[in-house]
Amino acid sequence: MQRLGTGIGWRPEIAEAVERMPGIDWVEAVAENVCPGHIPDSLRRLRERGVTVVPHGVSLGLGGAERPDEDRLTALAERAEALAAPLVTEHIAFVRAGGTLTASPRLEAGHLLPVPRTRDALDVLCENIRIAQAALPVPLAVENIAALFSWPGEEMTEGQFLYELVDRTGVRLLIDVANLHTNHVNRGEDPAKALDELPVEAIAYVHVAGGFERDGVWHDSHAHAVPPAVLDVLADLASRVRPPGVLLERDENFPEPAELARELTAIRETVENAPKVSDESSGVRDGGAPKDNTATDTGTGTEPARQRLALAQAALLSALVAGTPAPEGFDRTRLAVQARALASKRADVVAKVAPELPEILAGAYRPRFLAYAHGHPMTDGYRHDALAFAEHLLLHGRLEDADVQRELSDWWLERSGPAPLSRRPAARLARATRRVLLRR
Repeated sequence: MQRLGTGIGWRPEIAEAVERMPGIDWVEAVAENVCPGHIPDSLRRLRERGVTVVPHGVSLGLGGAERPDEDRLTALAERAEALAAPLVTEHIAFVRAGGTLTASPRLEAGHLLPVPRTRDALDVLCENIRIAQAALPVPLAVENIAALFSWPGEEMTEGQFLYELVDRTGVRLLIDVANLHTNHVNRGEDPAKALDELPVEAIAYVHVAGGFERDGVWHDSHAHAVPPAVLDVLADLASRVRPPGVLLERDENFPEPAELARELTAIRETVENAPKVSDESSGVRDGGAPKDNTATDTGTGTEPARQRLALAQAALLSALVAGTPAPEGFDRTRLAVQARALASKRADVVAKVAPELPEILAGAYRPRFLAYAHGHPMTDGYRHDALAFAEHLLLHGRLEDADVQRELSDWWLERSGPAPLSRRPAARLARATRRVLLRR
């Protein structure tokens, strides 16, 4: 495995600062935000300087009940090739549920949600990872995620779950020490115990990030400075194995470049000052053929497990985004916190992909979107969500300002094309909007 060194998550908002920052050995870019035919100039210049770029996927949903989508896998492979990446990474999470396996509407979480640490979930995840490995031109590493809640009836600890996953598939691990800290606060899980149990020799690289605690819940925000408690987990990991790479994640609320540089220095020094480990434990497993070739990994025995997992995940996601009752055994208070966090993130991302909406609606944007989200789960991507929200306001929102109505109508008509989301012709919606305006 290639040694990566110290890196930072590349984001357009800090692209110039990253290019100028000393001591950056590599960067990680969100795969879905990179177009293979139009690599951002900043990433292209970094590549030309010999800086490694790793695409980090967020939408595959490898922990979901369905097999990985072929188009998403193809897109991830194309990004790996376009960036000449030595590996690609994704998450041990599910991001959507429902659909054909449950004969129910497909729902999108818009966020990474934890999979249950059960035999069913492990069997499905192993097969999904093998499918992904076969479709990708470079090795795959998968990341442990942060969670606000626990699944009832879990059969393994996180370390045991990851150990078996690596043993059965040969996949590499992306260990996020901030997520280990998050799960310590939110789920009472000891990071040291997780590190004791997981195969540290399979680590491809490590994530480090900041967050904040509110009312006893740790929020993995990626918008705050890295706290000492997260650096302590990093030091513990580095005392067990020298990770090939360590990367600082920051997604918003970006500080001055000097502050980012100080955080990188603290991360680098934490790893360097950890007790030395032996050469035998400082490498990474080759990731060759999986050791376990049971029927559950071949695709012939996972269908019952997929069905059970699909029903469980659909019930949970429906409770989080559609307001249905919480499934039995879950902490309802924690699910409510997660539901609010999902709606808030959804509003934030829609505002980023369609910045005209908060400009048009001004201070009314956020309360109106949150009210809309409560009764309208996301069923596709965020751009579709923005259009659906605007259409809902035009037809049912009772907008009092005629200028706002006109601006929103013009925006929707320009972006919806000849086949609007509701399958109404654009002209029909325009006529309906004009009728509303004439009544004012």
